[in-house]
This record gives sequence, structure tokens and C-alpha cells, in this order.
Amino acid sequence: MQLKNKTALVTGSTSGIGLGIARAFAREGANVILNGFGDAAEIESLRAGIERDSGVEARYDGADMSKPDAIEAMMKKAIAEFGSVDVLVNNAGIQHVAPVEEFPLAKWDAIIAINLSSAFHTIREAWPAMKAHGFGRIINVASAHALVASPYKSAYVAAKHGVAGLTKAVALEGAEHGITANAICPGYVLTPLVEKQIPDTAKARGITEAQVIRDVLLAAQPTRQFVTVDQVAALAVYLAGDAAASTTGTIIPVDGGWTAH
Repeated sequence: MQLKNKTALVTGSTSGIGLGIARAFAREGANVILNGFGDAAEIESLRAGIERDSGVEARYDGADMSKPDAIEAMMKKAIAEFGSVDVLVNNAGIQHVAPVEEFPLAKWDAIIAINLSSAFHTIREAWPAMKAHGFGRIINVASAHALVASPYKSAYVAAKHGVAGLTKAVALEGAEHGITANAICPGYVLTPLVEKQIPDTAKARGITEAQVIRDVLLAAQPTRQFVTVDQVAALAVYLAGDAAASTTGTIIPVDGGWTAH
């Protein structure tokens, strides 16, 4: 168990990719702090299940990633309880699709705040303890859209490109302190969020759900296969461990060949 005695905090981890990463870390012996929105009873069931299945401590903090004060309070609480956030995964994100001239200002501000600025706030709070302990792993879950663009996603693409730049900058600052920073860039992953979009897209376009998957969602991915949560989580586990001590400042696609075009 390569993460035994380490503490990992994963934002946006009550479902999807974030939850998969948190569970994978727990299986490797890390104490985990979940974060995100959802039904309180369901979240408690997830938290308790991680403790039961992996024998680690699991906590939950419902901090709103759009609010710097809430992020600061979450980070300070975690560090006070565990001594450090050894592995920080910035995964929280939201999306909105609209032409640039119609893009709602409030949606732009929210996407930049949650998808980009929240990563700066968590890193800033985790940094002193990481530096003092001579160990830190920062893993930013970006997107293929950190490397390429799609129309009607101006805020999301801008935020994810920003995450790539932030990753590189903090990697340079942490290089002599045992702190690494890397970004994972998934293509389409079949999370509950994506699954919910399929019937609506089929109806809007007048096509079948199978056509939505093949011709809309997976059109950019040469494999024509969804990336899986487990594949993303496995890369996160590697980046969190000692074997990745020299892997820093990288922007790693896990996208079925999307960015090879």
C-alpha cells in the first residue's frame, strides 16, 4: 500500500472521477477527505463505505468550491486534523455550453471560479505543510480541453487551459521541495453527469442514444471507447506515489487518442 500514512483530499469527489480516485487512494492506504455536493445520506454512505472497505479514515467536507473562504476553512481543518494534505486532487468542475456572444456572465464567473480558481486556493493552503514535510503531490484533473478546444465551451476551455498553466508554474516552484504537480486530461468518461446528457441530446438532435455516443460524444476519440474512471484513478495513484517523484509539470492526456489529431 504505497500511500499508507498519507492523507489525500479530493475535491468534487462525491461521484464520478473524483469518487473513483478517492476510493483508489483509500485502497492504497491513504486517509481521504471527500468533498462535493449531493444527498447527505448518500454521501455518508459513501464515506462510511470507504472506511469499512479500506480500513482508513474518511472524512467529508461540503465546502463550496466557488467560495475562497470555504476552501480555506476546509484546507485548514484537514491540515489541523491530519498534519498535512499530502496528496491534493483538484477535480471539482462544472460545465455550460453556449455561443460566446450568448454566454451568461454568471456562468463564466462560476466556471472560472470552480474549475480554475479553486485549484489555486487549495494549492496555496496545502503548500506550507507540503514544503515543511518535503513531500507533496498535486494532481489537477483537467481535460482534453486543456490541450484542444471545442466550440461553445469558451469558459470551460479557458479554465482548463489555465489549469495546465497553473500546474506547470507550481511544478517549478515545488521542484526542490519534494512537491510535484501534474495534470490528468481525460477525454469523455461515462460518469453520471455524462450519462444524463445522452437522452436529452438524442431528443434534441433527433437521433438514437447509440448515435449520440458514437457520433457526438466519441467522435473525437479514435478508440471510439469511453475512458473509464478506473483508468483515470490508476494514473492518479501512480502520480501520488514515490515512483512519480521525477514526474512533474506534465499534462497527461487519457483521451483515447483525441489530442493526437
